[in-house]
Amino acid sequence: MEERSSSEVTESVAVFTARPDRRKMTDWVCDELREAIVNLRLRPGEPLREAALAEKLGVSKTPLREAFARLEQEGLVETTSFKGAVVTGYSERDLKEIYELRALLEGEAARAAASHANDAAIAELRRVVDRSRKLRDEGDLVGLAELLGQFDVIVFSQVTNERIGSLIENLRAHLTRIGRLTESIPGRVEASVEEHAAIVEAIVARNPDEAERLMRVHIASVLADQLGDREASPDGEVT
Repeated sequence: MEERSSSEVTESVAVFTARPDRRKMTDWVCDELREAIVNLRLRPGEPLREAALAEKLGVSKTPLREAFARLEQEGLVETTSFKGAVVTGYSERDLKEIYELRALLEGEAARAAASHANDAAIAELRRVVDRSRKLRDEGDLVGLAELLGQFDVIVFSQVTNERIGSLIENLRAHLTRIGRLTESIPGRVEASVEEHAAIVEAIVARNPDEAERLMRVHIASVLADQLGDREASPDGEVT
């Protein structure tokens, strides 16, 4: 067997250790941008200027561009020849398609929870409902919105079909961002409290059909509010 010199070995190691470091940097930049987009620190339609973002994040433009490409695949960023990269918004068609998929996936999650959620999960769902009512009565809509997000996490965790679970996970960024956008619709967050409470009652009663039906009713209600709120948006997109 031919032996390699120490310089050749060193050069080989350098080649194979540099790439993961860059990939980690791109992962970090992608995570930072995704979180800012989902939590509306970067709002729909906002331009993503490379030079400014690179300076803020303390990185070169290369991992930034790679992150843009990933987020474009996820539907959170769009790149055009004349605008550059911008944060995507949601057209009416986008919302209808996302909510149609949401009804299928979350309906199945509610059905799974009613079928086999354990006592700990049910106790946690009840806690979320009780706490949600308290925050609603106190007028703490920010805390309430965060708490209602916990409801989704608990229900989603009851899905045992890994493929359905993966689809839900892939959709989570959009669901969270759309949820943030609905917080400003008058009465929407408060209405969700009782809609969630009804779903929990069906889960406690071990009634999968009713749990799925009520989840679909809840999702249809949110979509109706979203579409109704769009009348104030001249470009027809959620902003």
